[in-house]
Amino acid sequence: MYNRFELGLRYINYFFSSSSGKGHGIHSPFVFDFVDKVLNVERPDKSFFKDIEEIRQRYEHQHATIIEVEDLGAGSFTHAGRKRTVSQIARGAAKNPKLARLLYRTVRHYKIDSVLELGTSLGLTTRYLSRANPTKGVQTIEGATGIANFTEDALINEGIENVDIHVGDFIKKLPFALSRMEGRKLVFFDGNHQYAATIQYFEEVMNSIGEEDILVFDDIHWSGGMEKAWQEIKKNERVTCSVDLFFIGIVFCRKEFKEKLDFTIRF
Repeated sequence: MYNRFELGLRYINYFFSSSSGKGHGIHSPFVFDFVDKVLNVERPDKSFFKDIEEIRQRYEHQHATIIEVEDLGAGSFTHAGRKRTVSQIARGAAKNPKLARLLYRTVRHYKIDSVLELGTSLGLTTRYLSRANPTKGVQTIEGATGIANFTEDALINEGIENVDIHVGDFIKKLPFALSRMEGRKLVFFDGNHQYAATIQYFEEVMNSIGEEDILVFDDIHWSGGMEKAWQEIKKNERVTCSVDLFFIGIVFCRKEFKEKLDFTIRF
């Protein structure tokens, strides 16, 4: 993984080379609609997630609860070892609320029926995806049994009923999870930030998706391996449009695009 200095340099390059986040100069009607109706609709929905953010704050200060973690991914910037506090997990793995709200709006705008999340962690992003209310619910896969059990108990106590957590190695659980997806799908790849694993998951998912489905990749600039994976994903013959938001990348496979389109947009 890149250190913070290297990641900062890449962000500066992204910031000054990206297109305006207001949609200026974007000639694709579909992508302009995405920027106008999904990317920039920020202020009205913040208060709607106040309770989730209160859970995040509670988790970030929950130092006494210790969870045993089998780290099947690429690790983290700050924590190693099999035992971690809820506070450490929340600060190191939970998705930025700005990005979580974007995922929520994407599910709502494109009328997504089924969501699959690879990497549950403490379920903060899972809660955002659940609240978007996809008609066929949210499936999420978590490799660490202790984290999955903690999160499942919390979701049950909160009365969240449209989330199913699958525990185990992603590639082993993917076929079953994909077989349960119906209608328009969104798959969020978060939890194993390694080149080979990302490509393996992507290829497995591509066997099951259709034209109206959306794939979202977390931390596409997190390491050289993830940047390599992102470039290969964009080049896939079925991917017709990609959007690089630095912290996440979004790909579409819609046949309405007559030629491959790649956008880097400030967010």
